Amino acid sequence: MKKYRDHYFQKAKQDHYPARSVYKLQEIDRKFSLFRPGQRVLDLGAAPGSWALYAAKRVGPSGRVLAVDRQMVDKDWPQQVEFCQADVLEPGAELLSGLEAMAPFDVLVSDLAPKTTGIKLRDQTLSYELTRAAFDFCPKSLASGGKFVAKVFDGPDVQELLAAMRQEFAKVRGFKPKSSRQESKESFLLGLGFRARTRNAESEAEGRG
Repeated sequence: MKKYRDHYFQKAKQDHYPARSVYKLQEIDRKFSLFRPGQRVLDLGAAPGSWALYAAKRVGPSGRVLAVDRQMVDKDWPQQVEFCQADVLEPGAELLSGLEAMAPFDVLVSDLAPKTTGIKLRDQTLSYELTRAAFDFCPKSLASGGKFVAKVFDGPDVQELLAAMRQEFAKVRGFKPKSSRQESKESFLLGLGFRARTRNAESEAEGRG
């Protein structure tokens, strides 16, 4: 297990990413074709920055990435990345303004995770609340046909969230990347082909026009 951890840790250093978590997103991207040049991406739970950096690389200079975390990430971001310090559970004026300016997004990714307590059910509940909060951004932020990826700790509430996602997306999948630690209870939920509301479709037309 130590070698397993060291492989991704060392690889992240070599590839100039701040955390090994980037390879989880990379696996998901390769399997489900999340990104393409010119897309707009919303990254929730962006610290320490690996996912936003990877997304920025994939969407290229013509794309945009809005990275959000309640922890400040002070780094030299690529020009297509905008960072907003905010709490997704209590979005403030700055985040709402950033969403309005950049939406609709083609991809919404969430690596949100709670500070674990060691109490299994409590940690699962906290994780579910964050993942549900990320999902709740979809109706107001995601473009028609958009994609949603969110980390969650496996627990009894996940099926309820999957049912809600099936009402909003053409396809819903669960996925555990090989780069996730085997002992980890995390997995990733994917919604593909967002069924945008009429107001989202109108907003998308305005944003692309």
